Amino acid sequence: MSRTNRRGFVKGASGTTFLAVGSGLIGPKTWAGANDRIGVACVGLNGRGASHLSGFGGLKDCEVVALCDPDGDVLARRALEVQRRSGKAPKTYRDLREAYADRDVNVVSIATPNHWHALAALWAVQAGHDVYVEKPGSHNIFEGRKVAEAAAKYGKIVQVGAQSRSNEGMREGIRKLHEGAIGDVYMAKGLCYKWRNTIGKVDGPQDPPPQVDYDLWLGPAPKKPVQRRQFHYDWHWFWDYGNGDIGNQGIHEMDKARWGLGVDWPAEIHATGGKFMFDDDQETPNTMLATFRYPDVNKVLVFEVRHWITNHEGGMGEGEDNTVGNIFYGTEGYMVMPSYSSYQIFLGRKREPQGLVERGGNHFQNFADAVRSRRAEDLNAPVDDVRISAGLCHLANIAYRLRRSLAFDAEKERFKGDAEANRLLRREYRKPFVVPEKV
Repeated sequence: MSRTNRRGFVKGASGTTFLAVGSGLIGPKTWAGANDRIGVACVGLNGRGASHLSGFGGLKDCEVVALCDPDGDVLARRALEVQRRSGKAPKTYRDLREAYADRDVNVVSIATPNHWHALAALWAVQAGHDVYVEKPGSHNIFEGRKVAEAAAKYGKIVQVGAQSRSNEGMREGIRKLHEGAIGDVYMAKGLCYKWRNTIGKVDGPQDPPPQVDYDLWLGPAPKKPVQRRQFHYDWHWFWDYGNGDIGNQGIHEMDKARWGLGVDWPAEIHATGGKFMFDDDQETPNTMLATFRYPDVNKVLVFEVRHWITNHEGGMGEGEDNTVGNIFYGTEGYMVMPSYSSYQIFLGRKREPQGLVERGGNHFQNFADAVRSRRAEDLNAPVDDVRISAGLCHLANIAYRLRRSLAFDAEKERFKGDAEANRLLRREYRKPFVVPEKV
């Protein structure tokens, strides 16, 4: 894409239209062959963003060429880390629209807060880039669908950071489930027992950190004052920015549970729970039990979030604070997945254990390989599939917030006869940070 066309994208993304898209100016990649390195722009550098830097920086066929974050301190620190590791200083940006216009950028990796995931990915695709976007990949169901539509429309490679899908142990375990290793699988249970302390309480609105461009940090979210002690990370527990622990750690287990059970959208959703023990500023529940019914195939998916002292389950988490993983129940036994890369089968009434299998993989490399092959089917975690797993997390949160069971129409991706619930399938966007109906 020419410099003029990239500038056109930046101008358009700042307003209400996208000049590059509307004018048909999406151009070819600026890298040509297998010997060229893929230039990566990393957007969102705190927390998980550090893993993106090391993940892509460790691939021989990729180079981190640009960094972007609205926090100037984080941006400077990460730039220095990249320079020390690679021997070359990356370009730095506060505004992702400027990073997307950089001619050295071929792909974009996104590790922003959840409320930015979809729009950052959508704008990147519309600017002509392939995208690796961190889980859950969307803040609501509408967003996940729009990113998938954009990827298909513009022929871009879009991977979601559900890295279990690239681990060979996990892939083998799922394959064995589908082959009948424990008989007919009728139930999956996802566990997210994370030791989460109170986030505390503030006396009133707080000033954002002075080094943060707060308008850019907010992006699509409503302009509200900061209402938390810890600016970074604790956004997970506020509805405007995060999705609670079911959409934080839980999305990994939800994705494996749905994958192993072999289902997509549920017909019935139930969720209950609440905030227990702590009187703090957290809005999302710290304890939740959600169930998803698939009556057409007579299967059920159960998901549980716990936040404090808890038992271990299925042999997972022994000796640790956290119990995170999955259990699958079949007519001949059950399977435990205690990590991102392992599984173990127990058969019969005596629960006879088979050997533990554990093998890893590289999710970043899988994405890079698909970028080169230009085959979306080479992706282990394509957005059009993983968005459904994220959607189950969003459905559970909607049922929890409305305090009632919900019926879902999988074909229309809408609730049946429930206008109040359907309003929660998307959000109101703060201009110009709008996920549009037509991508």
